[in-house]
Amino acid sequence: MRKKHPNIKKNDKVIILAGKEVGKIGSVLKVDSQKGRVVVEKVNMIKRHSRPGVKTGQGGIVEKEAPMDISNVMIICDKCAEPTRIGKRILEDGTKVRVCRKCGETMNG
Repeated sequence: MRKKHPNIKKNDKVIILAGKEVGKIGSVLKVDSQKGRVVVEKVNMIKRHSRPGVKTGQGGIVEKEAPMDISNVMIICDKCAEPTRIGKRILEDGTKVRVCRKCGETMNG
C-alpha cells in the first residue's frame, strides 16, 4: 500500500493535535513519507542509553526527538498564524504552490 504524499515539509511550523504533547508548537526536522511520520523539534523527547565508542565518545543518556504520526500534527500558516489545512493552486507560470485554506495566501516551500 502506497502512502499519500504528505502536505507537511521540512521547516514547516506545526502544532501537535494528539498525544501527551497536545498544543505544543515546533518546526519539522524530518519527514518520512513512506512510514507517514514526522520529527518535530523539542517535541516527543525520548531518552536513549548509549555505550561509549569510537563514534559517540563518552557514553551516557542521550535525549532526542522521536518520530510521531503525521496525522497528529497540523501546519500553521505564516500569514494568519492559525492551524490550517492546505490546498494546492497552479500559478500562471505553471508552478504548483501550497495555499492556506483560511486566508488564501501561498505558503513557503
